[in-house]
Amino acid sequence: MYYPHDFKRVRGELHCEQVPVARIAEAVGTPVYVYSHKTMVDHFRKLQAAFRTLRPLICFSVKANGNLAILRLLVREGAGLDIVSGGELFKALRVGCPPARIVFASVGKRPEEIRESLRAGIFCFNVESAPELDAVDRIARAMGRVARVALRVNPDVEAHTHRYITTGVAESKFGIDPRTAVELLRRAETFAGVRIVGLHLHIGSQITQAAPFVRAIRRVAEVLDAGRRAGAPLEWLNLGGGLGIIYKDERPQTPKQFAAAVLPLLRPLRVRLILEPGRFIVGNAGILVTEVLYIKQARGKRFAVVDAGMNDLVRPALYGAYHEVIPAAQPPGASDGLARYDVVGPVCESADVLARNRRLGPVKPGHLLAVLGAGAYGSVMASNYNGRLRPAEVLVRGQRWALIRRRETVRDLIRHDIIPRAILK
Repeated sequence: MYYPHDFKRVRGELHCEQVPVARIAEAVGTPVYVYSHKTMVDHFRKLQAAFRTLRPLICFSVKANGNLAILRLLVREGAGLDIVSGGELFKALRVGCPPARIVFASVGKRPEEIRESLRAGIFCFNVESAPELDAVDRIARAMGRVARVALRVNPDVEAHTHRYITTGVAESKFGIDPRTAVELLRRAETFAGVRIVGLHLHIGSQITQAAPFVRAIRRVAEVLDAGRRAGAPLEWLNLGGGLGIIYKDERPQTPKQFAAAVLPLLRPLRVRLILEPGRFIVGNAGILVTEVLYIKQARGKRFAVVDAGMNDLVRPALYGAYHEVIPAAQPPGASDGLARYDVVGPVCESADVLARNRRLGPVKPGHLLAVLGAGAYGSVMASNYNGRLRPAEVLVRGQRWALIRRRETVRDLIRHDIIPRAILK
């Protein structure tokens, strides 16, 4: 059975680094997200080392996990931040990320978000369409600024991942087709408020092999060459993110393997490199700890009903995503009592299933289960559906741990609600 980088058993008890997971659950309750500081730093440094010859700017994808403590630790490691909204811009500045290390993606940037980013002096906008380029140009000119932009090219490359996280095919909403991108580069001098400094790629997420990236780079290289021949000062190439991790039995490429495959293509292009990893850094650095409430049997099927649901971790319901689920404690001889369970939550939806037909046991009410690989697109996608409170989050570093997000209270559920007395007397 695979365990994430710094989650391991010590005398049968699951630990995050040097802290028993059960100790955290006892102190803060469940459900709770638990993250390993060491895993995140290690993954960041391995990616940095693999591409060191191109001096990459590695911008962590805030959408993968936007907790301020996690953003702060990565920024202090030298990471920039990849943002997709004004809210994420606020977070990036709040944790002290230098604006020169912030890139702004997103298909639909609102005018105020563009203005806020220009005022902050971010490094670059990743522009997704000709109308968006016009909007950035118009807003920048009105403010007396010149915005640095990279054109996001849609290379029409199949990433061989889930269709919901495939972003580089022709029918996707993302990016600009190569022909249009070249036309925009030829007109670059007509945009007084914009300086096109590079190109951007992002073909999908949870990509386990280098081949799709290789095909995408070859196609964007043609756009780069055409743009330079047209006089565009293209200095940067942003490869986006998408590096896959292990959830079940995947065999994803390592940073070294990825670099070995793409560096020979990148070096002749004479560009500075930007990478936007998210899942690769935080995915296997986090787990969701949940308590078993009931064991239910119906028509020959066993259900372990737990206190975490699809509102806490939506990936299984949204994508049919697989997450390994293991007991937080594995006493001697436990393997003798293995039985199959569906691990289900309390939310009133048939899709509220965290895991199906898993060999666990013996599992009893009060036992803790750990959902592995939950560090990316876990807490950040949590909701209050069914009036449920979003979970606490904890960061572990060695023998120490700290709360980095408190569990919500019922008052948080109504914090923004208004009962208008004028029409509801």
